[in-house]
Amino acid sequence: MKKTEEAEVILGDLVSAVNLLQACPEFTALIPEVRVNLAYALPDATTRNEVAAIEGRITAVRGLPHAAGAPAWGASDHLARRIIEARKYDASVNAALNFKCDEEIIEVVRSYCVERGFLFGWLDRAEEPKDASTRDGASMPWKVKQLFTKYGALPRLFYEGAGWGKEPLFLALGKDAVEVATTAIEIARRYAKTRKK
Repeated sequence: MKKTEEAEVILGDLVSAVNLLQACPEFTALIPEVRVNLAYALPDATTRNEVAAIEGRITAVRGLPHAAGAPAWGASDHLARRIIEARKYDASVNAALNFKCDEEIIEVVRSYCVERGFLFGWLDRAEEPKDASTRDGASMPWKVKQLFTKYGALPRLFYEGAGWGKEPLFLALGKDAVEVATTAIEIARRYAKTRKK
């Protein structure tokens, strides 16, 4: 497949994933303060410009998930670096999505992972060495290596605890944007059921 065709497939998949999220009112409860982004990388991506994400992220409008913009190349530095770094440990990772993290959501995701046979993980930001947290670009390699070292594989669902000025967040990794969006939707629906009890 040529790079142009691959790029078109990626953008189309992101549009489909966003449509799925926007059609799921339960997902609104998983939108964090920093909002949600969804990214999908070209197979050989080495820079953020080879990773497409949602411009302006996904927020809540009138109680529903709403993408502020369209998928665009280079629209997310953070998730782009996450995917590129994750691929050093797991070549099947092409896409990532972040969502809200709190004690209730942690339990929902933990039981979801048990049922699905997924590796569940968490990262303590307090363990991050000062040189990694203060040196530009050093934090992401440390985080991904730490997860891989701790679990012997890269968890497809994991959270990062709160840090100084940092909101705790979950991340879902997968082969494409529709896969990670579907995972997040399944978790959102389970979370909605637990809140009704």
